[in-house]
Amino acid sequence: MSSATLTRRKSQLTRNQLPKWGHWAVAAGSLVIGAAISALVGFGPVSLIIWSAIVFVIAATAVTGIVEGGRKASNRFWTFLIYGAFIVALLPLVSVLWTVLQNGIPGLLDPGFLNKSMNGVTGVQDNAVKDGGPVLGGAYHAIIGTLLITFWATVISAPIGLLTAIYLVEYSKGGPLSRAITFFVDVMTGIPSIVAGLFAVALFAMIFGPGTKTGFIASVALTVLMIPVVVRSTEEMLKIVPNELREASYALGVRKWRTITKVVIPTAISGIASGVTLAIARVIGETAPILVTAGFATAINFNAFAGWMSSLPTFIYTQFITPTSPTYIEPSLQRGWGAALVLIIMVMLLNLIARIIAKIFAPKTGR
Repeated sequence: MSSATLTRRKSQLTRNQLPKWGHWAVAAGSLVIGAAISALVGFGPVSLIIWSAIVFVIAATAVTGIVEGGRKASNRFWTFLIYGAFIVALLPLVSVLWTVLQNGIPGLLDPGFLNKSMNGVTGVQDNAVKDGGPVLGGAYHAIIGTLLITFWATVISAPIGLLTAIYLVEYSKGGPLSRAITFFVDVMTGIPSIVAGLFAVALFAMIFGPGTKTGFIASVALTVLMIPVVVRSTEEMLKIVPNELREASYALGVRKWRTITKVVIPTAISGIASGVTLAIARVIGETAPILVTAGFATAINFNAFAGWMSSLPTFIYTQFITPTSPTYIEPSLQRGWGAALVLIIMVMLLNLIARIIAKIFAPKTGR
């Protein structure tokens, strides 16, 4: 076959197709038009992206319809619309991360922020920053409090949630008890966090007297919020374990409890770890239940069973609502944004740890 014939056939196949650079050219033009529209209504990064995306979807669909026909234009329209919706959905997340990074990095890099507490820091020290003095005080006590409160909440809620899910999936037969447990787990999923805090306060008030506030009471309050998340996530992970694995274990004469511990749980451990991490991330930023159960402290407290204890959410709240110096709030804002960045980093590390655990304990595939 001659080269002329090959060229002619190739041109016939690609005659009604946009070139590879076509949509990029449309995107560049949409960016220019979006910038113009955004300038008219109030220029900003978010406005620019949204208007450019709208113009691109309309223009790219029109160009595709003219060149390739209505059927491909309809396909491209829905494809671009999905991409655009994804980008718009990411805008709030990117905006939050950018704002926290922009405002939190100066506080995080401030000397002493990560190894000093607010004990002894008053408005006098914050007012001295106007004259070039350093920003004193830090979030060390709040970081310690967050770690201790979350640790004890996890120690309590993870075993209870795991055992409850095992009962619902492996032992219950759909009777009244399992239906009651499922109902109360659903109710606990939507319970307001402040109600969990009031429950813990009332419970320990009957034991130790009214007004008792400790980090462990805050852990109990967070446990009420964590348990339903752990139960639901673990239950779903156990359900997707193939029954063939259980039947093969039973056929070898292995007892049920040993099948669960050696076959079922190791198979679902990656999802269970992700569920526990999700539960921790769900409660690590709670403010209201910790305020009513652990109070707020400016000094370091390593004992979760005695004395008031601060946490990163309550530290951020007090720094923004009641600045150390009412006349010069910039140091308090810097500390608050720095603590917010630390909280985000902790959540990201938790997700990373969950992924590592899931990868290590996930069932090995292949030969």
